[in-house]
Amino acid sequence: MTRVGFIGTGHISAPMARALARRKHQVTVSRRNAEVSAALSEAGLGIAVAENQEVVDASEVVFLCLRPAVWEAAATALSFRPDQQIVSVMAGVPLAEIARVCAPVTRLSLTIPYAFVEFGGCPLPVAGDAGAVSALFGPMNPVLPQQSETAMASFFAASTLVSGALGLLEAGAGWLGARTGDADSAEVYVAALVAGFLRNMDLDRAGRLAEAKWALATPRTLNRQMVEGLEFDGLPDLLDRIERSMG
Repeated sequence: MTRVGFIGTGHISAPMARALARRKHQVTVSRRNAEVSAALSEAGLGIAVAENQEVVDASEVVFLCLRPAVWEAAATALSFRPDQQIVSVMAGVPLAEIARVCAPVTRLSLTIPYAFVEFGGCPLPVAGDAGAVSALFGPMNPVLPQQSETAMASFFAASTLVSGALGLLEAGAGWLGARTGDADSAEVYVAALVAGFLRNMDLDRAGRLAEAKWALATPRTLNRQMVEGLEFDGLPDLLDRIERSMG
């Protein structure tokens, strides 16, 4: 059992806290979002709610889940111990800055969780010391240690592909619903179709996505019309702009 604390309680930290509590870790969350922290406390998982310093005092691993604009003011007011580990999920906040503000902690890492980390299968790129993330989430989620912290800006940019893919599926479901007159079935079909396909793919190396795409999009098929009709050439430029926006 590990004693884990969350400073900042919202849509990112709540699923992580629930997942760890179900695995019998001792979890304490801050009161920063009173509604979310109260719901976690009442979930029957043994999650405790405390003030920020009490969260730090109770924890071996501290997750910083604050908005980048306010994190420094909140963290500066806290006292950390040298034996602790800090995991940040904050985009655009360098580990060197966290080390300065949260001294004397030296074991630091940065990762990018999505809410489905609670149920497993969420890829977790990690910069810095990946030990805490691997120990806490590795059994259920693929942990991807990175040699360079600069790579994380690219991973944060790539993470926005989720919203882009959802937008594409939303448009497709809207088209299908308008054609069939059944919006509910259309959205269920489109979402379940793609989710099921991805769930049953081998995702163990680069090239699997292309292989699966071209296995479907053989010549003179409907899938080939879709692949040739969509414009992907501009996507790298868009991701470049998103990545630069974090600098």
